[in-house]
Order: sequence, then C-alpha cells, then structure tokens
Amino acid sequence: QVQLVESGGGLVQAGGSRGLSCAASGRTFSSYAMGWFRQAPGKEREFVARINRGGGSTYYADSVKGRFTISRDNAKNTVYLQMGSLKPEDTAVYYCAATRVLGLAYAAEQYAYWGQGTQVTVSS
Repeated sequence: QVQLVESGGGLVQAGGSRGLSCAASGRTFSSYAMGWFRQAPGKEREFVARINRGGGSTYYADSVKGRFTISRDNAKNTVYLQMGSLKPEDTAVYYCAATRVLGLAYAAEQYAYWGQGTQVTVSS
C-alpha cells in the first residue's frame, strides 16, 4: 500500500509555469507506475501524464504534450509534474496516483492509490 500527498498548487498567470510534487510513503514506491490526473469543476477526472516504474518511459495527454513534464525520483519517493505555458483551461485539481498495471495505463480505474489533490488555478 502507498499513501500519496501532493503539493505545489496555487495561482499562476497564463503563460506561466508551476511545478507539482507528490510524495509517497512506504518502501515500495519504485514498484508502482505513477500518473497525474486532473479534474475541473463540472468535468470528469482526466488523464494528464504517466511515468513507468524506472522513470524511463512517459506518456502524455495530447492536451499537455510539449508543455508538461512528468518525472520521478525513486530515492526520494517523489513524482513531479512540471507545467509550462499554462492556459486557463489547465485550471483543475491535480491528483497523483499509483498503479501496479504494467504498460500504458491512462484510465483512472487502473490506479489503486490516490492523493488528496492540489488546486491549480490559471488566470487569464
């Protein structure tokens, strides 16, 4: 089992950058692939990015590709999401999640563990 805590959310102007962190508890962090999801008011939770257990493979939603970067540091039990060229439509609560599913996993149902979320608001 793993517990996840996100941090780094806040208010940022359009065009700006913001970095999110997700700290994981437990000794088995490196056995999980990690993902970032987001949920805007009135919308369903959507996939943002995923990174495999070793950090060598990443996958992004088309809406963030080229603007966001997911990375992880297994020694620190932490996964990151660096967001750039932010747009008002990026405003959402951002969640990190952990999965033991190997291969591509971009459905929320494939992730067993979730953080509490951190709000990112992009002003125009």
